[in-house]
Amino acid sequence: MNTTMAAPPPNFWGDMPENEYYKSQGVTNFKSYFKTPHGTIFTQSFLPIPHDNNNNVVTLNTSSTYSTGPCIAPSHVKASVYMTHGYGSDTSWLFQQTCITFATWGYAVFTADLLGHGRSDGIPGYIGDMDKAAAASLSFFLNTRRSDQYRHLPAFLFGESMGGAVTMLMYFQSPPDTWTGLIFSAPLFACTQDTKPSRVRLFMYGLLLGLADTWAAWPEEKKLGNAIKDFEKLKLMLQNPRRYSGRARVGTKREVARMEDYLQNNFHKVKAPFLAVHGADDGVTSPAGSEMLYNKASSVDKTLKLYQGMYHSLIQGESDENVKLVLSDMRAWIDERVIKYGPTCEVQ
Repeated sequence: MNTTMAAPPPNFWGDMPENEYYKSQGVTNFKSYFKTPHGTIFTQSFLPIPHDNNNNVVTLNTSSTYSTGPCIAPSHVKASVYMTHGYGSDTSWLFQQTCITFATWGYAVFTADLLGHGRSDGIPGYIGDMDKAAAASLSFFLNTRRSDQYRHLPAFLFGESMGGAVTMLMYFQSPPDTWTGLIFSAPLFACTQDTKPSRVRLFMYGLLLGLADTWAAWPEEKKLGNAIKDFEKLKLMLQNPRRYSGRARVGTKREVARMEDYLQNNFHKVKAPFLAVHGADDGVTSPAGSEMLYNKASSVDKTLKLYQGMYHSLIQGESDENVKLVLSDMRAWIDERVIKYGPTCEVQ
């Protein structure tokens, strides 16, 4: 009897070659590595394939003055969007579904593996300094944002789960008026009781004077029943060959606790338009964090959407019907802001 288990597919969509799959979705994909002061990060871009008035594909000029993709005429895209994934994830598995979707709406999407994730530098699953992780990704994003292709177009930051916290740090680190708006999907602004780091345990590890910072030694947390609702999508998510599946590292937990306090104390500094979406039954990041942002932010244009009965992974782990609803709300919001605001400024 043959008990050999079948190898997982090379991509979440199966065996179809990448270029063929992306073309079938109406986008082009470009991959590169980008050197930052804090390490080299793996980056991707997803661009809508332009069509002429007869719906024929227009051949792109792949020459570029920077390393993220083709020189694409501004008329082919509405705006640029810069996306950051969550903890344990990366840009090369299910997260890219979000990137592809936004690209099909007419947006140029740029994304990067966080330090310690995917194919970027760092210890897997370790973010001991979230400010540096944010600064590394931001250096790539600003390089693109300031390029001749995109400097005159509206630009948005997008962050999912822990990537929401990193995205907020990028916003704080950016010059004023760099970003037209911000989008947060189940952002890590407040932990649930099941995921909140124990202050006592953090103190005890702290007595080791940082020696334990990179240890994958954090005790297993309570079962997170309200993270992924669709079991088939959970199985697909677990097949990600670059997913970090070990125990949480001590320094990452320490940094999450520090950032939770820091961000909550600085929400009043947020002035940009933003959309925050959160599952009301999220078992990983508390909806109270998004509510706190909405109540404290100085932004005149701010939107909070709480989805009753939905869990943490709103785009990758809910039913197709729920995913469609969330994405529809995101599309309506960003399309309206592109028309309403246009470019906030000519970025220097």
